[in-house]
Amino acid sequence: MKKLSGKTAFITGAAMGLGAGIAKVYAHHGANLILADINADVEQVAHELAAEYGVEVIAETIDVTKIESCKAAVEKGISKFGRIDILCAIAGVCKLGDFLEMSESDLDFHINVNIKGVWNSTKAVLPYMLKDNGGNIVVMSSVTGDLVADPGEVAYALSKSALIGFTKALAVEYATKKIRVNAIQLGYARTPMAESIAVQSNPANPEAVLEEMAKAIPMRRLGLPTEVGELAAFLGSDESSYITGGQFVIDGGSTLPESVSVGV
Repeated sequence: MKKLSGKTAFITGAAMGLGAGIAKVYAHHGANLILADINADVEQVAHELAAEYGVEVIAETIDVTKIESCKAAVEKGISKFGRIDILCAIAGVCKLGDFLEMSESDLDFHINVNIKGVWNSTKAVLPYMLKDNGGNIVVMSSVTGDLVADPGEVAYALSKSALIGFTKALAVEYATKKIRVNAIQLGYARTPMAESIAVQSNPANPEAVLEEMAKAIPMRRLGLPTEVGELAAFLGSDESSYITGGQFVIDGGSTLPESVSVGV
């Protein structure tokens, strides 16, 4: 018996990058999937995972910034599978910019997707988890904001660090209802978001930025979406049954060094 067999997971941001990687690991561990994304490519991801792993997968094109869109997708998932055991709130965005030059729309962009997107998807799923006497919520936060930061990341850091407060407060509020809530704090993984940050940092040679990112990580490489997926699968499974309100850093050790120039 695979550790997610018999469970159904709703995963946002599943068309590419982290969301797609997590979906692949969940399928590997036997979960049925409801894959959601604003990008219609999510349908192809669903088709490929169903064919490769023999699990049931449906795809929904949604806008996580709109609660009704989230509710409609969740209702379709419930209609298909009858229950949702796990929510992986993965959809996220990052736009770099000098604080004084960033517009209110830039701030709203981060708040609406990174914060309200998690809020909305949780609001849509949680009533069904309560009805079924339990469930697991996995929130994709970041090391950025709560632990570290780089210049140009104020809006992103604000939005991602807010998710730590969300995770802890929700975990406490629903612990007696058998709802567990945990946050993943990711460093750099090779994803479209990391590649976008690299392009914004050095449009002429974004690959050089990714190489420098890797050099600053003790493990000397960026993570893989599937490595993050294994952590998400653990948090979504019964293996983590006594863990809630947790912050789980997965960063190849990037938050460990005090300096990049001191030492032997």
